[in-house]
Amino acid sequence: MQKLLTIAIPTYNRAEMLDKQLTWLASEIKGYESNCEITIFDNCSTDNTQQVITKWQLTLGLAVRFNYNRNKNNIGGMPNIVACMQAATGKYLWTLGDDDPIQQGTLSYIIGKLRQHPSLTLMLLNSNGREHSTNQIIVDHWFDSNSDKPSINSELEFQYYLEKNMGGVLFISAAIYHTKLLQQALQSWQNADKNLASQAYWTAYCAARGSFIVTKDIYTECTMGNGFADKDPQWFFKMQFMYIPEVYVKLIKANFSRQFCLQMLVKNLKSINGWKIFLGALKRWPLFATQGLLFYLSCVITSTWVFLWQSNSLSINQNL
Repeated sequence: MQKLLTIAIPTYNRAEMLDKQLTWLASEIKGYESNCEITIFDNCSTDNTQQVITKWQLTLGLAVRFNYNRNKNNIGGMPNIVACMQAATGKYLWTLGDDDPIQQGTLSYIIGKLRQHPSLTLMLLNSNGREHSTNQIIVDHWFDSNSDKPSINSELEFQYYLEKNMGGVLFISAAIYHTKLLQQALQSWQNADKNLASQAYWTAYCAARGSFIVTKDIYTECTMGNGFADKDPQWFFKMQFMYIPEVYVKLIKANFSRQFCLQMLVKNLKSINGWKIFLGALKRWPLFATQGLLFYLSCVITSTWVFLWQSNSLSINQNL
């Protein structure tokens, strides 16, 4: 029998954090065992992650379906997340970071909303952001939502969050997906695991095909500066000029608003801050920054061509 919710935790060499997360989950899941399954994807950890898993399989696994997968090799952070998504069998999927604190009562809230609104295709949990090195809250809340009601004009409403709250959209622990739609999105962009902004594509893909909720209250906390991407000094440039632009190209091809995606793509060309980011990267990594700019311009050109081609095709069909 299909579970309502798969809770998938990708992990690598964070045995202590994983143990803490599973301790929280063991408390939260009481009363909802029949609605949930837990899946752990271990990216070939070399610490005592295996011992932590074994402990919880012997306790938590007695009450709830508990699945464990250990990769033979470290396949990378984003591919491990995608592996979680591809393996999910519940109607909905919550990808839960092993190091992200979650408020008490969050699972009860999620189950309640999914039962109340069975046609939801996406839920985003509001969160704050805490800097790992200083332990200071540096983002009070990622989403400026003022209601927990499902969206009405989903694609149009989700454009707002893509434009204003991209940081929250990209936070792994924020998203609860309709699994079937998510797996369709993965199929439509099969190498999305090479793009660290691909969660923006998956969320937009699901949101545009039904109704979504962005919570008003904070349920999660994003641990900033502690992820696999934070170790890359070129990460911010890649995000602005490579990863996010590619997301908008893919969204245009998936029939998301062409006009909106083009507007988002050309923001770097219009923004002083965008040029500052490029010039800063050019000074530090001339060849890399040049290649990145060329990739970005190719995204703009490709999207413009797709936009004109689709607009022309629509015009022809309307005149037939």
